[in-house]
Amino acid sequence: MFVTSAYAQSTTTEGAETHDAAAGEVHTETGVANEGGHGSGVFPPFDTSTFASQLLWLAISFGLFYYLMSKIVMPRIDSILETRRGTISRDLDAAAKSKAEADAAIAAYEQELAAARAKGNAIASEAREAARAKAAIERTAVETSLNEKISAAEARIAEVKKTAMADVGSIAEETASLLVEKLIGGTATQSEIAAAVQASVK
Repeated sequence: MFVTSAYAQSTTTEGAETHDAAAGEVHTETGVANEGGHGSGVFPPFDTSTFASQLLWLAISFGLFYYLMSKIVMPRIDSILETRRGTISRDLDAAAKSKAEADAAIAAYEQELAAARAKGNAIASEAREAARAKAAIERTAVETSLNEKISAAEARIAEVKKTAMADVGSIAEETASLLVEKLIGGTATQSEIAAAVQASVK
């Protein structure tokens, strides 16, 4: 009985060692060291045995990326840039057109303003000339009327003066005749009194 138990224990121990050894060999073939079932070894990108596959996948990835960029991304970017370039060009053309229209409108306004000013000055000059001519005509008419009135007044004054002088002469003759009678006590002829009055007037 004791022999059988000891044999079974040694058989179990040898089987475990054989299993561990086999496991160690399997892990050694994969290139990763294994101690007690836990692996630690070289970082895969730095593993020289996988350089060829890494370069192959790098070339494939770069080719796909280049194809996507050249066939999809870049055409879209070019289309967007072209659209923006066209929009900017149209906006600049519209701005230049608007500026030209504004300049033309300003020039037309200034021209119309200058024409209006010139027309206003001409109208004012014509109005001044018309007023001056009218004033001259009215002044001439007034002067003519005044001259006529003055002439009529002078004629009337002359007539009144002549009448007054005639009356004065007769009055003077009568007064002289009375004075002669009072002073001398005699009478004088009418001709003598008239000659005396005329002599005194001269």
